[in-house]
Amino acid sequence: MQGALDHLLVLDLTSHLSGPYCAMMLADHGAEVIKIEPPSGDSARNMPPFVNGQSAPFMTWNRNKRSIVLDLKQQADKDALLKLIDQADVLVENYRPGVLDRLGIGWAMLHQRNPRLILASISGFGQTGPYSARGGFDLVTQAMSGLMSTNGPADGPPHRLPIAISDVTAGMFLAFGVLAAVEARHRTGEGQHVETSLLEAATSLAVYESAHYFATGTRPERIGQAHRGSSPYQCFQTADGYITVGASQQHFFKQLCELVGAPELVSDPRFASVAERVRHNDALVALLAEKLRVQTSAHWLAALEKIGIPAGPVLHYDEVFTDPQILARDMVVETDHPVTGKFRTMGVPVKLSATPGSVRRAAPRLGEHTAEVLAERKAGG
Repeated sequence: MQGALDHLLVLDLTSHLSGPYCAMMLADHGAEVIKIEPPSGDSARNMPPFVNGQSAPFMTWNRNKRSIVLDLKQQADKDALLKLIDQADVLVENYRPGVLDRLGIGWAMLHQRNPRLILASISGFGQTGPYSARGGFDLVTQAMSGLMSTNGPADGPPHRLPIAISDVTAGMFLAFGVLAAVEARHRTGEGQHVETSLLEAATSLAVYESAHYFATGTRPERIGQAHRGSSPYQCFQTADGYITVGASQQHFFKQLCELVGAPELVSDPRFASVAERVRHNDALVALLAEKLRVQTSAHWLAALEKIGIPAGPVLHYDEVFTDPQILARDMVVETDHPVTGKFRTMGVPVKLSATPGSVRRAAPRLGEHTAEVLAERKAGG
């Protein structure tokens, strides 16, 4: 069965995570993605842990691609790249702004050479603005976007999210932008330059925090496990672990109070509405926590599911990737790699009924497909 994007030829000039993640998303849904690496390879190939000498992180977000090696300092290799560009639908890059121009393949030249080409760019801070020339990493943009200021316990230093949220969301947003540009090209016949940045991606996640600031003009406080607009809506300790409970809606709140044996909380004026519960969240959580910690997680989860209150266990990743729902949704898949053998990785999170995405090949070895691709595309010397 064909993927939704199997008509697209994508050139992936990116390295590390944000750009490769974007190209992976396109590849998962059928695009032919050619990963173009320098002789030293993508820097992510050096990231631990390793399986038989191969970087597991690199293999996680570079599946479904073929790798070729081109040294863009050599004219013959640059000529090969230009021949590939002439045939391509999308070129994805995550250099600092200005690098493509210095390489002689800036947007103006690319658009003139191949008017249908979509140039997709990720940078730390965007192609314009006073910070555009700066290098940007996930850590830096988590800090500058406000994420670190609101993450973690209510008291203490700023906390970085341990997942690379700026990188991954920038990759997602760029993939969305590419598809929007492809749709526009159906009408205009021409490509365009699509770009985003780690800073914009991270900043755009502040849906509640921005609403707070724009409405009140005040700095959103760090609130730990609590939610800015819902209560009770957080993690609770049980007799043997932790669960999450989302019972902010009035009927859920009433059911929860009855379940834990505290029906009097429903008539307490401090908890009469969502707004009041948010205002007095600390007091409410303390009362609920006292009730919830007397029984096991399994007890509460079964009881909560029975009455329809959204809840779930707090799982570690070894539990996540063996969870029956995760497995039923094909979020763990296995690939065959010529060096590592069987390699498990995450599945495709978006399901299409008629043209589903798939993981068809393991991540490539450095330059594994250079001769093959250049011959197919008549891009060799």
